[in-house]
Amino acid sequence: MSLRARVTKKYVSAVTGLAVAGTLVLSMAPAPANADRGVVDLWKSIKPLTTVASAMNTGAHPDDEHSATLAYLSLGKGVNTYSIIANRGEGGQNEIGSELGNALGIIRTRELQEASKITNVSLRMLSETINDPIYDFGFSKSPDETLLKWGDSVVYERLIRQIRELRPDVVVPAFLNEDSTHGHHRAINVITVRAYQDAADPKVFPEHLQNGLQPWQIKKLYVPANDKTYSVAVPVGDYDEIYGASYTQLGEESRFMHKSQGMGRHVDEGPINSYYTLLQSTVPGKEKEKDFFEGIAFTFEDLAKELEAKGKDAQVVKDLRRLQTNADQVIAAYPAFSEVAGKVEAMKAGVQNALTDVAKSALDQATKYDLTYRLHVKEEQLNKASMEAASLVAKVKPETGELVPGQTTKITVTAYNGGKVLLKNVTLKLNVPEGWTAKAAGSNVVGLLAYNQTASTVFEVNVPEDAAEFKPYDKPIITSDVEYEVNGVKNKVQVVPPNAVAVLPPFSMSLSPSAAILNTLKTDEPIPVKVTVRNYNPGAAKASISLKLPEGWKTDAAQELSFAAKGEVKSAGFSVVPAAQVANGSYTIQAVATSGSSQTSRGAQVIQYAHIGKTYMLQPAEVKVEAFDLEVPKGLKVGYVSSGFDNIDQYLQQVGVDVTKLEEKDIQFGDLSSYDTIVLGIRAYAFRPELIPSNQRLLSYVENGGNLVVQYHKPEDKWSPGLAPYPIKIGEPLIKWRVTDENSKVTLLAPDHPMFNYPNKITDADWNNWIQDRSAYNPAEWGKEYTALISNGDPGEKEFTGTFLTAPYGKGIYTYSSLVWYREIPSLVPGSIRLFVNMISQHQ
Repeated sequence: MSLRARVTKKYVSAVTGLAVAGTLVLSMAPAPANADRGVVDLWKSIKPLTTVASAMNTGAHPDDEHSATLAYLSLGKGVNTYSIIANRGEGGQNEIGSELGNALGIIRTRELQEASKITNVSLRMLSETINDPIYDFGFSKSPDETLLKWGDSVVYERLIRQIRELRPDVVVPAFLNEDSTHGHHRAINVITVRAYQDAADPKVFPEHLQNGLQPWQIKKLYVPANDKTYSVAVPVGDYDEIYGASYTQLGEESRFMHKSQGMGRHVDEGPINSYYTLLQSTVPGKEKEKDFFEGIAFTFEDLAKELEAKGKDAQVVKDLRRLQTNADQVIAAYPAFSEVAGKVEAMKAGVQNALTDVAKSALDQATKYDLTYRLHVKEEQLNKASMEAASLVAKVKPETGELVPGQTTKITVTAYNGGKVLLKNVTLKLNVPEGWTAKAAGSNVVGLLAYNQTASTVFEVNVPEDAAEFKPYDKPIITSDVEYEVNGVKNKVQVVPPNAVAVLPPFSMSLSPSAAILNTLKTDEPIPVKVTVRNYNPGAAKASISLKLPEGWKTDAAQELSFAAKGEVKSAGFSVVPAAQVANGSYTIQAVATSGSSQTSRGAQVIQYAHIGKTYMLQPAEVKVEAFDLEVPKGLKVGYVSSGFDNIDQYLQQVGVDVTKLEEKDIQFGDLSSYDTIVLGIRAYAFRPELIPSNQRLLSYVENGGNLVVQYHKPEDKWSPGLAPYPIKIGEPLIKWRVTDENSKVTLLAPDHPMFNYPNKITDADWNNWIQDRSAYNPAEWGKEYTALISNGDPGEKEFTGTFLTAPYGKGIYTYSSLVWYREIPSLVPGSIRLFVNMISQHQ
């Protein structure tokens, strides 16, 4: 049972329902998970009313957030807490599926959004779009390289803008700028430290000021520390009785949402601290501080004292003290829902009075701006608290989440009163993009909504013909505002559908293969292309499917497809014949769906997992073709042991290799001698539990004449030097044992070795146009029996010679390679494919 489930069970029966988002402070991401309801969520909503303080944690990738500290600040202290993450994690690996690149970035973004909900943290991303300049381009050893590739001014402007918009009192970068740290992490530290002064300087990005965004001086900047160098020890191991867990456990619960990275761990109860050092401050500090906010206004009373000490506006001081009383009364009323609701409404009226008094006061403009911002934050938090205290359950339920341009659909908005507080003048509104229309079928206003009653309105929505297609990183295109009054005070909450509502192509096409290799030694062999078409039109539809080819190439005539209903899938097969003479290079085959006067050449990749819900990635419907010469031995038979991280076997099949995916029983009991070569995918020993008990069978296979190829592993992948026939020890720390410059020079140490000569002659040109990296987790030590095949390293660093090792063993050959084949081959890098074919073709 999860912590959230146990927490809810401890205090109140869990009620299954749609997660209800709050207003602008809350994440606007779709919320597929069921919400835990009851007194725990009520506490989460009212605890922030007790403080005016705010904090920000900056990081580079999804999962960089200091989850335990964020949980302590937000859930424990009620601090308005932000997580600012630079990129989407597109350059990482995927432990739950085959998605990489942008598709993986979408997954990791959704995981981060769900993780942030658990810790009640507001999330902002510096990367704004697919293929944004702030892209996870893979591992980097240098902050300078990172900022050069991202664009220093681009990422810095966006960070400064977020600081000025959110006005955090305390900022903490997730990492230090140390040589042993990922270059992306170091870059975020560098710009966060730099921003401490620059965010307050109106001369830095003056366009912000021109657009009404005021400079902001961060009050304190902390960096991670240890138990010997710290200024503040954050007691993340403290146990919170209301949540039924420690803040470390709550933080780990959020980390379990990062499933594509295998994050999350079980932690026992007990004292744990996270340590931070004060780097810069605008307030007098001590060597050891009790918390981040020592010397900073933490409550309304603190704000009142600051103004009073300056002899400032007495009425505003009085308003702030009244809000302090209001907040205390809200907490004192907990957990009586109706009493909390009354106190919340009184506090909201107090906030509105304070806003009026601040506006007409004689305070200086900077103070007015700051107080107004803090009061608006409180107003938004009070909307959330009102919803929880009233047990209001608001939902927006589309008839379908998959729309096409020109379609008419229905969307229902409901508001259910599950509490004893009477809700008056309940108004249900539907928000749609500009150019769309939404018309309520009947009244959307209910004068009185009592316990166990539901207000419901159906809206007829028209999608224009020129509607913009779905963008996964945009805010939801459909939202609903539910407005109501309690005790004469107006409240508003905003809700989103449970899954993404997306405008998709009327005919979504995917091509198989999505990438193809054209062997220029065999241009007479046609390329089979299968176009799979899904009808997203709301009913029956017809489309003519054709291919757009490079000049001189030929294929079959267009094929007519008829669909009886939405969601129906049909396919059309084509045989593409290249031109008689094809030069080495890149080519594209594009699918076109024609229906009447409209055409589309797009496809919608559905991305769906239980923990993140359903979303989409739209992309061109095309096959990328790479043409180059490739020799493949006839009849080559390969057994492939996949770890789930790559699809190299598919590309081997394309070039004529007979590939069989080996299952557990094949490894344990099958006739391994029937394969010329067996290939282990990256980190296979970690994810194929049968491998270590069967390792002696693999070594015997080699000893009897087989060719075993093992791709890279980490030490924590259950790798041990003795798994190889002669010891191979992987270098640590891992950050030091990889080559991140994909253009780095490669030297052949054994140019006459068969690996570089059979069946393909490998030259310097084969190391051109590699992507992202050269190698990862290189060996540091290996037996003298191995031949070190290449030397390679990042500029200015000592080169590695253990990247590509091979040795005869008995009658066979054992090869261990840390080259990143799983990235290069799907990207159709010619040299990587030619060399991989050589590697699987070796024999004594």
